[in-house]
Amino acid sequence: MTSYGIGAGRSGRLGSRMVRYPEAVNAQAQDLRVRPVSQRAGAPRAVLLGAVAVVVALPLVVTLVLGEDAYQRRDYPGAVVGPLTSVLRSGVEVASLVTVGALVATMFLSTVRATRTMQVTSAFDAMTVRRGAFWWMLLALAMAVFDAVDSFGVSPQVLSQPSNLVELMGVSSFSRAWLVAAVVGLLIFASTFLAHLWWHFLLPLWLGAVGVLAPVVVGSVLVGPNHDIGSDAAIVLTVLNAAVVGSAVVLSLALAAGRDVAPLAVRRWAHLTRVAAPAMVVFELVVVWFKLAGTSPVGSLTGWLSIARLVCLGLVWWAAVRIARDDNSTGADGEGAADSTRFLLVAAASGLVAAGAQVALTRFLSPQFYVDVSTSEIYLGFDVTDPPTLSVLLLGWRPNLLFLTSAGTALVLYLLGVRRLRRNGDAWSRGRVISFVAGCLVLVAATSSGFGKYSGADFAIHMGVHMALNMLAPLLLVMGGPVTLALRALRPGSPPGPREWIVGAIDSPVARLVYHPLLVFLLFIGSYYALYLTGLFEFMSRDHWAHQIMNIHFVLVGMLYYGLTVGVDRTPFQLPHVARLGYVIAAMPFHAFFAISLLSSERVIAQSYYEYLELPWATDLLATQYDGGIIAWAGGEIPLVIVILALLAQWKMQDDREAKRKDRHLDTGLDDEFDAYNEMMRRLNERPGLDQKR
Repeated sequence: MTSYGIGAGRSGRLGSRMVRYPEAVNAQAQDLRVRPVSQRAGAPRAVLLGAVAVVVALPLVVTLVLGEDAYQRRDYPGAVVGPLTSVLRSGVEVASLVTVGALVATMFLSTVRATRTMQVTSAFDAMTVRRGAFWWMLLALAMAVFDAVDSFGVSPQVLSQPSNLVELMGVSSFSRAWLVAAVVGLLIFASTFLAHLWWHFLLPLWLGAVGVLAPVVVGSVLVGPNHDIGSDAAIVLTVLNAAVVGSAVVLSLALAAGRDVAPLAVRRWAHLTRVAAPAMVVFELVVVWFKLAGTSPVGSLTGWLSIARLVCLGLVWWAAVRIARDDNSTGADGEGAADSTRFLLVAAASGLVAAGAQVALTRFLSPQFYVDVSTSEIYLGFDVTDPPTLSVLLLGWRPNLLFLTSAGTALVLYLLGVRRLRRNGDAWSRGRVISFVAGCLVLVAATSSGFGKYSGADFAIHMGVHMALNMLAPLLLVMGGPVTLALRALRPGSPPGPREWIVGAIDSPVARLVYHPLLVFLLFIGSYYALYLTGLFEFMSRDHWAHQIMNIHFVLVGMLYYGLTVGVDRTPFQLPHVARLGYVIAAMPFHAFFAISLLSSERVIAQSYYEYLELPWATDLLATQYDGGIIAWAGGEIPLVIVILALLAQWKMQDDREAKRKDRHLDTGLDDEFDAYNEMMRRLNERPGLDQKR
């Protein structure tokens, strides 16, 4: 009889090897009342096979039933391309879910060795990452070809002419996105051959997020009015879905393969999903609102498939709630743990069916494609017909869901950490709280107020938002010490938990590379020149997803720079105060020179893009660019001067603390430095012949 769990003995079978678990892991397993999760692999295998069949069949049936009607506003490529593209898209969807889900399961759900390096113990999850990435790479390469042919309605005969195919793929945003996904799959596949420690999976996990987002951000969410809101909702939804549904599928795959699955992993998945699933439902509703474009939910196939997705996501949420509830009432016979397995299978199957419905939605045009749009709506997602007066900038808010969600989540977690710390009787500086809260508010105001709304249409306003996101918000955030707060508020876990994950990430070579002072300095300074003095800014201004990447880059680079200079949190490189001071002073001439280059330039940056917008109030682009140069000068130099003053204050405070420490040691006799010095001088004075020399 197969026993699923790690409590049955001192060692567990992982793949074809026997791995002995540490004493701490086994003790924790006993504390968690590990019980046999399932005794049969047949049921999980049947459920997963049925769900995968739905993933493939649902889009295929939609494609076959619609036929030529699915190719409105484009040519019909024939009866073969559509069904084949549908099957390939279903396959790549499952492969990407399995890959990202296995990465999440390996890092955050499965147990790891309770050592400083945190060695991964789940060989099955690691092998699943490799296999999923391999198929992800192959299927994404195939999609790069067939999605281009399908989306342009080209005859399959083009495949026999390599030059035409290459040209077609070169102009297809879908092909470029699938090529990005294929490269991601290749990199993850190659990395698994050397990955055995927890931090080895940090970069693959980040790459996995990029891979699943690439085909999403260039798809239907990039078209029509309000596509800025629809794109942000789809981005957050896609990442959460890959983590939640993907990890549920991977855990279910382990059951179907007859592998050992620790209830701890199921429990952690349930805790993750109870928080993430409600957000997934909310963002799915936003995406549905965007795609329906005011039409009835039951008046189109888009509405019905969206309703099916909402029901499936609701089932995933319900399954997580039931697992958490049953975990608290697990009996001595392990019945509650067995029920948890059934609910996990329900979640995995429901998530896969939702994925099939999502693939089916890509096989035809949604109602938002048929809405008339203005030029500014094509690029921005909304109209900006009113001139950007002060009242419009202060009162004309439009939510930037990506930054609003990120800042809100960070703020809630920070305040929860402060509350836990104070409940434990520990103090936390009120100034740090004010600083972090102010940083989050700056993020929201810079992206969701009228300044954020008009940043894509006016260069001077964009430069103001740039300075806020790159210079002001990061400075306030790092002064709040969020990592230090997390390490103090979280308790050490065995098996390793969130606190150990944070420490592992900070101590990893990846963090040492990212925080290298030379790299950070080059990114902080070079970003201005690489972005604005080349054609990169115009390219990234045309698409909402690229504009968001630009803003995220501003924030992250700013946090890296200020983390090395005035940040409260420990970083892999601890610079002395004199080096920090020089680090900041060295950046000031580069900022000033960049501002001067804007003020003196006769060439309008991104001129073609701003002219395409055809805004009635944007009549003098060169004057607007001049204003942007002034903002760059003031917004770049003033914060750096403030940082220098803060550094000098920190330096003085550290010297004062060191002086007080030495005084205390001298008063208590703990420090004999001066006594040793006096004794040395006395011995020198007593050397023979010293008086004669005098």
